[in-house]
Amino acid sequence: MRSAGDMESRAKALLEAWLPGRVKVEHLGDAGGDLVVRDGRMTLVVEVKRLADPGWLRGAFEQVRGTARRVGRNAVPVVAVPFMGEGGRRLCQEAEMSWFDLCGNADISAPGLRIYVDGKANIFKRPGRPSTVFAPKSSRVVRRLLLEPQRAFQQRELARATGLDEGFTSRIVKKLEADQMLRRREEGSVVLTDPDLLLDSWRDTYDFSKHHIIAGHVTARSGEEALTRIGEVFRKKKLDYAATGLSGAWLLSEFAMFRLVTFFVPEEPSESVMKAAGFRPEERGANVWLVVPNDEGVFADASEQRGVQCVHPVQAFLDLKGHPERAAEAATELRKRLLNWGN
Repeated sequence: MRSAGDMESRAKALLEAWLPGRVKVEHLGDAGGDLVVRDGRMTLVVEVKRLADPGWLRGAFEQVRGTARRVGRNAVPVVAVPFMGEGGRRLCQEAEMSWFDLCGNADISAPGLRIYVDGKANIFKRPGRPSTVFAPKSSRVVRRLLLEPQRAFQQRELARATGLDEGFTSRIVKKLEADQMLRRREEGSVVLTDPDLLLDSWRDTYDFSKHHIIAGHVTARSGEEALTRIGEVFRKKKLDYAATGLSGAWLLSEFAMFRLVTFFVPEEPSESVMKAAGFRPEERGANVWLVVPNDEGVFADASEQRGVQCVHPVQAFLDLKGHPERAAEAATELRKRLLNWGN
């Protein structure tokens, strides 16, 4: 991640590009905040944060609103982050907070001013595994909460259900509480405050490419035929597996035909299994992905759908982020039908 000075310079450059010749962008100094934009009767007060997770954003909202009140009655608070994902956008919308990110996306409203830019890619992706509640092992806790979003859990129950030790589980729960994703009841159990926000925040950090993907080809007239055939081979060989992605979404919701078939498998299948399935490893023109996951949690609450083992809708929704074809539409449909928690 860039230094605070680099981030503020980038924020200043974006504001000057969006408002050429109209404004003066300067530091607030002892008044607090990072940048102020003045243009006649319009004043923007900008707080630049290095993270966009819920805890940091909620803190930024409070901080920049306080600064804006000190600057002037009509000053408009704005938060800026490296990249604003769906979870962060949801929070900003609910809080009626203007924002922009250092990738060039923006949603800023002020008297006489409207800046809206969307579709800029995240140029600040960090390599390696995320050191958050959404890291592969840690995310077992998040997954369990989303599988039963209305249920109150004792911490010990979460540890037992996820196969994690109680100390590790406690650290994840405390981070979720700090981010206001969980609230603790009087008797000590915890319950989700906003399942939709938690799912959006997880999807923002989820990277399907971090799994080990074995691309290949199976001769078949359709994706459905390949899905059924490979699933039957795995079943006869008594192998653990679960369909996901486009094929998983089709099993769960019947939305849209598909070409690419994706299966999670605990380990790379043997040569005899691949031969029985008619699978040939091949990157170009691949219509099947066999995926060894970076954590076994992906198999949690898998179920049989149309005779084929399939991941839970939460997992399929996440995995669609890394798929081609009509994956975005499939994710929207899956969420509407099976992950509609009424928030």
